[in-house]
Amino acid sequence: MSESGSEKKLAKDAAKAEDNKQIEPQWASGLKHLYDTVVDEPLPDSFKDLLAQLDDEAGKK
Repeated sequence: MSESGSEKKLAKDAAKAEDNKQIEPQWASGLKHLYDTVVDEPLPDSFKDLLAQLDDEAGKK
């Protein structure tokens, strides 16, 4: 049984997408690491205080 033209194109596109996933540029992994590091940082006390003040003001309205 032979594949139609559209089936061949889909298979080719899927293979190309898989290749692109495997070939990740170095800057992408560095950027992901930087993002993860920032997300894992604790919230500074001054920022927590600011959020608490904003919550208090919002509750008074």
